[in-house]
Amino acid sequence: SNTLMQRAGLAVAQLALALAPHSRRIWVACGPGNNGGDGLEAALHLQQWGKHPVVTWLAPPALAPPDAAMAYQRAIQAGVTISDAPPDGADLCIDAMLGLGLSPQTRPPDGAMACWIERMNTGTAPILAVDLPTGLHGDTGAAACTSIKAQHTLSLLTLKPGLFTAQGRDAAGRVWLDDLGLGTHATNSDASAVPATAWLSGEPSHAWREHASHKGSYGDVGVVGGAHGMTGAALLAASAALTAGAGRVFVSLLDEAGLNLDPCQPELMFRALASLDLSQMTIVCGCGGGDAIKSHLYRLLAESKSIVLDADALNAIACHPPLQALVSARVGQMARTILTPHPLEAARLLNCTTAAVQNDRLAAAQTLAQRYASVVVLKGSGTVIAAPHQTPFINPTGNARLATAGTGDVLAGMVGAGLAAGQSALQAACDAVYRHGQMANRWPSTEALTAGALSRNYQK
Repeated sequence: SNTLMQRAGLAVAQLALALAPHSRRIWVACGPGNNGGDGLEAALHLQQWGKHPVVTWLAPPALAPPDAAMAYQRAIQAGVTISDAPPDGADLCIDAMLGLGLSPQTRPPDGAMACWIERMNTGTAPILAVDLPTGLHGDTGAAACTSIKAQHTLSLLTLKPGLFTAQGRDAAGRVWLDDLGLGTHATNSDASAVPATAWLSGEPSHAWREHASHKGSYGDVGVVGGAHGMTGAALLAASAALTAGAGRVFVSLLDEAGLNLDPCQPELMFRALASLDLSQMTIVCGCGGGDAIKSHLYRLLAESKSIVLDADALNAIACHPPLQALVSARVGQMARTILTPHPLEAARLLNCTTAAVQNDRLAAAQTLAQRYASVVVLKGSGTVIAAPHQTPFINPTGNARLATAGTGDVLAGMVGAGLAAGQSALQAACDAVYRHGQMANRWPSTEALTAGALSRNYQK
């Protein structure tokens, strides 16, 4: 009894000591459940190591869960200070108020807990959250109106999807993991274990190119988009496909008065859409397509073997059920289809609100994948990549510097290059999203990140 809670408390205390080795007064805010028990166990160790933890606890000992009540007794015996009010001048704050205790049926933090959250968030001391920041939903990453914004989060036993998508990355800060000595073998061998709800995308392997290869070995990409006033979007996608490794890139602009040569990238080949053999290339469709893209989608969906649908192509599909049926039917033709919506485009495709998409990004991406029989890249903080009947992936790379016009077009081109090279739709999506975010993470802080620069710096 109490073994896992004791291990959790020790892990929290060890990380607290590593993160703030010179701290003296440590505020440990404990909630009424077992997350609070983890905090009490952490305070016990900090007390024994010569620190001065001050615990505020929301549960009367008589009403606490058995393990938490036992942790309370152990903390009292160790001499831990239990206070009704937070201490002044804390050097470190430990948030052990809710953890996994927040669910859609749970009332958002209020009363004393809400006051403590406000006190922590407005204070100067760093915050270490236990398992999950209080107010953050572990499955979805949706945050309550009152929630902790931690600098560090120690996830216990396993990582929670909500730490990596929606508002999770802002709320959790740097994420740490302690499996409490169980390891993955313990859960995998347990027939009653809950299966993984998501995986974190891993770094793609290096794309090795054989010496005896040629441009035809890496496939052709055709970019269809760029209506009047929006040709830049198509050129960004085409440039990204080229620098991501496509053998050849063709550009079919929907602006009849558009370019027939890009002097900055003469490698791009401009062609009329009617002249393209769609069955022999990967199509990236919709970037800057405007209303003009709709009339071309019927042929593109019917004839192309591999297609990436982005931006205005998605908006057209959302408004026209016949196009939706064509997208869904492609799976029966052994054709590869990838949809790359941002949250508003996803909401249109699902006929719901953007808020509903963001409140459960994993579910939204999976619903889209099932409905359209396609791989779906739901862009945003913690981009979700979903495929029908498969566990979705959450991308761990990227930052807010990508929140600028055109970066989505760059991603579409990169995804298209992966498809053209022969990757599966799911692998092409996962690899492109990871590398897209990785470039932003590695971008020099002294240089502006623009979509044009991003499209030309695949390995930056």
